[in-house]
Amino acid sequence: MEELPIVNEFPDVFSEDVTNVPPKREVEFTIDLVPGTSPISMAPYRMSASKLNEFKKQLEELLEKRF
Repeated sequence: MEELPIVNEFPDVFSEDVTNVPPKREVEFTIDLVPGTSPISMAPYRMSASKLNEFKKQLEELLEKRF
């Protein structure tokens, strides 16, 4: 650890031995899974907000014309 410049600059912040596993935490974070469910597979929606608004406007116009 001594070879890292930032560690040498702030020795009071870093403990002597940082090679151990992280200490036990007071609160452990978990995600409870529901049996029988599968992961949701959704592709990310990659469209700018202005383009999305333009398409929504066009869709509403078509729906008004009962297209």
